[in-house]
Amino acid sequence: MTLDPQPLTGTHIRLLAGQAASGRPVHEVLPARAVESDLFELAGSPGMVLGCAAGDVLRVADDGHFEIVEHGENLCVQAAGPGQLSLESFVELSEAVSRLGGMTEAPPNVRFIVVTVARTVGIPTIERVMDAWAAGVDEVEWWFGKGDHADASA
Repeated sequence: MTLDPQPLTGTHIRLLAGQAASGRPVHEVLPARAVESDLFELAGSPGMVLGCAAGDVLRVADDGHFEIVEHGENLCVQAAGPGQLSLESFVELSEAVSRLGGMTEAPPNVRFIVVTVARTVGIPTIERVMDAWAAGVDEVEWWFGKGDHADASA
């Protein structure tokens, strides 16, 4: 479980998350391990980018577009509400995900939560855990940032 921001050391990559209302690109910077000049293995699951998870090997273009070259063993689940989530809800989800062998991360203000869990756990089990957690948190939504049905490139 990680609440504190990690220092930007080692290799990081910039992935395209989408576009702002102004039309400007929005990027997310993620920790990674260089495999080749344009290939990187993600060391953490994203909070905004869809289609990848920790352990995936990506080919990354200069503009942040990416292609999954090799799928890793993890799925990524993202959760957010209209505002800040409570520390208590973060801890509750962390404990439930930890029982699945996964981990949760969030920025210090807990505006969103990222879950990384092995795909072998299975989508139905992950859905049950996420639905049970979300039922106790006002106005929270969750989605697979990368699941077996969301393995598309961004």
